[in-house]
Formats: sequence, C-alpha cells, structure tokens
Amino acid sequence: MIYKIEKAQKTDAESIAQFQIDMAWETENMQLPKETIFNGVEAVFDRPNLGQYFVAKDGDKLLASLLITYEWSDWRNVQVWWIQSVFVQIEYRRKGVFTAFYNHLKDIVVKDKHIGGLRLYVDKTNVSAQKTYKKLGMNGEHYQFFEWMKEY
Repeated sequence: MIYKIEKAQKTDAESIAQFQIDMAWETENMQLPKETIFNGVEAVFDRPNLGQYFVAKDGDKLLASLLITYEWSDWRNVQVWWIQSVFVQIEYRRKGVFTAFYNHLKDIVVKDKHIGGLRLYVDKTNVSAQKTYKKLGMNGEHYQFFEWMKEY
C-alpha cells in the first residue's frame, strides 16, 4: 500500500492530540488530560522552532502521525532530527506506515545539507520496533539514553 506522507497542518491538531492520548493509554496505561495534550500539540504549530508534525494518510483518512524535534550538533555543524510521538492506528500497523514515514524523512535529510540525520529512542522491551529500525538501516549501538524528568 502507498501512503501519502505530508507535513501536518494545524487543522490536524485535534487528531494528533487524540493519537497521543491513545498512545499514552496503550503503552503506559496513562490517561493524559486532553486540554494539556491539545495545547502541547498546538504549541508545535504556533512555535515552529519546537518541531514539526508529519502525518500519513490513506486517501483522505489520517491514519498516523509523528513529531520531529531538533537537536543541534556542534560536532557536525548540522541539525539532527529526532523522531518522536509516533502513533499509527491499530488497523494500519505492520503495514509499512512507519517505513513510509522514515523514507520520506530520510529523503528530506539527504537533500538538505543543514540536517545531519535522524535519531529516535525506543523502549528496551519493544523488540518489534527495534527490528523495524534495524531493517531500515538504523543502529542503536553507539549511544545509550539517560534521562531525568519531573513528576507530573
């Protein structure tokens, strides 16, 4: 199946927010407040320095989204794009949607000398996703991810 991948529009914010609510419940059994999530999604559209959303469509149906955020690499003098907040509706999973996203983003990166590459993080237990990323040519052998986050 061929999916249409495009930069999201502000009119997609409601669907993207619902995707994030669904993902939090599905992956972490966490119920996120809709207003907070919607405001967080809209902030990306209102303040492009935060990132940008991309969506996947099957015809006119919005079936997936992901967020790109930015990291500056002083070592390379380029921006690195972080893939985050990936959500694919259940009926479209394991059908090439993420591969379509990845190939679209990689094409952008290859053509833009100011972007050095793509990164993402994955839960250590999500073996299925790790296999997908490896199959696409990504590797997780160089860095380990650490974090500290305030409790909400």
